[in-house]
Amino acid sequence: MKLRVLLVEDDPHVRGFMQEALSVEGFEVLTAASLSEAQAMFRHGGVGLILLDLGLPDGDGEVLLREMRQQGNLPVIVVSARDQEAQKIQLLDAGADDFLTKPFSVGELLARIRVSLRHRGTALLPAVTLHALDDLRVDLQRHVVCLNDAPVHLTPTEYRLLARLVRQAGRVVTHRQLLADVWGAEFTEHTHYLRLYMAQLRAKLERNPAEPRHLLTEAGVGYRLADT
Repeated sequence: MKLRVLLVEDDPHVRGFMQEALSVEGFEVLTAASLSEAQAMFRHGGVGLILLDLGLPDGDGEVLLREMRQQGNLPVIVVSARDQEAQKIQLLDAGADDFLTKPFSVGELLARIRVSLRHRGTALLPAVTLHALDDLRVDLQRHVVCLNDAPVHLTPTEYRLLARLVRQAGRVVTHRQLLADVWGAEFTEHTHYLRLYMAQLRAKLERNPAEPRHLLTEAGVGYRLADT
């Protein structure tokens, strides 16, 4: 099951950037652009970790942090442009697991998430974001797919399907898992989606789509991205 992250960030550009980066890493990302929206999502439950901005349009993220600490021990990483030492100490004392100052790199964000989860007893390995075999190269962090060193344009759905296979390269991903991760839990019976989009991917990435080198079918089970 994917870890569900609640991303509380009012800046749409930062929010989009972080959401995309976390999705590539395999997290399920819920987003909130205000304090009230974040409070409603938190109270609804089901969140495994929170990334919390402070300067929200209807209040300060510290309000949500204190509310969360009264109700549980959920990992919380504050992500803010504020860099005063006194405020960092105040928030860490109030229950934040970590404080990440903007601007930051995706790599540092992911490392801090892994540390926070590890402190709760959850080991999270670094995600696979780079795949290269023969003529195919996929870089999920840069959102680039190349065949024979030439960029290949994929639709958003084609890219999500390929990215899901890259994260588990060499291993079979079942039909049900692919449908849930790419289209959503309500589409797990729609196997015709997979046939359609896998055919499109093979047409773009395989020299001979009828005899695929990269995108392999595991009959009756799912698909596998070849890694050797």
